[in-house]
Amino acid sequence: MAFLLVLLGFSALGGLAWLLLPAFRRYVAGGVCTSPARLDGKIVLITGANTGIGKETAWDLARRGARVILACRDVNKAESVAAEIIANTGNTDVVVRKLDLASTASIRDLAAGVNKEESALHVLINNAGVMACPYWKTEDGFEMQIGVNHFGHFLLTYLLLDILKRSSPARIVNVSSVVHKWGHINFDDLQSEKSYNGKSAYCQSKLANVLFTRELARRIHGCGVTANSLHPGVVRTELTRHNSASRILMYFLSFIFKTNKQGAQTSIHCAVAEELNTVSGLYFSDCVPAAMGSSANDKQAASHLWDISCRQLDIQWD
Repeated sequence: MAFLLVLLGFSALGGLAWLLLPAFRRYVAGGVCTSPARLDGKIVLITGANTGIGKETAWDLARRGARVILACRDVNKAESVAAEIIANTGNTDVVVRKLDLASTASIRDLAAGVNKEESALHVLINNAGVMACPYWKTEDGFEMQIGVNHFGHFLLTYLLLDILKRSSPARIVNVSSVVHKWGHINFDDLQSEKSYNGKSAYCQSKLANVLFTRELARRIHGCGVTANSLHPGVVRTELTRHNSASRILMYFLSFIFKTNKQGAQTSIHCAVAEELNTVSGLYFSDCVPAAMGSSANDKQAASHLWDISCRQLDIQWD
């Protein structure tokens, strides 16, 4: 009898969970970009646009009429995605450009091509990234996560800023993460050469994204270009490919993950929402401004990181 009561109890809980699941999924999905803005005549560049939220962002902006540049390391995969977007949106102005953010030479080649071939650039979405990978170094000797997630996008933005200014109003959108709140910029070991923890290095790189955005917004204020950062939500993308959690655990956690389309909403919002035309230096989550971690408000750290980044990349950016 007791066993039967327990079984009935579990059945009831299971039934309740099944009924509540749609509501829970809607809650997890978070904010949605409701802007109807068209981007006809606008040019957008998205890094890492051949998969995940980058792909969904590219798809949406192409649907709005923009010329979309998919800047990706895997050109073959990006070409397939471009063909898919063209076939489904009817926008034939979707192109692929080679970009390996682990190589400053590749970044410079991409930027040189854009500056030479494109008439304008209205939106730059720094979306690509690596997460919690083993200890690797980029072609230029940077620890992979700080190298790709921060230094790579820092250099790309620097090289494209002039064309963004000439195209104003223009926007820079940096995809960060809520984990920046647990990050710490280790100025004594920025490249993690003394010790390395993949998760800590990722948090550091995401904090660097927010600090860079804040300092960039301050320095370019009044030039017609805005810069904002964002948390896309907890999204199950290829970014998690180095996660060691078991398949069973990841299956159960999948109920709290956003889909790629849901995760792209805040990037899209920051790129197109009319009310953000002059908004700069903020951090967004679920399509609304959100509170940043205390370390992200450290103006001295932001300025110091800026100076170090310029020295590491051998550039002069006042």
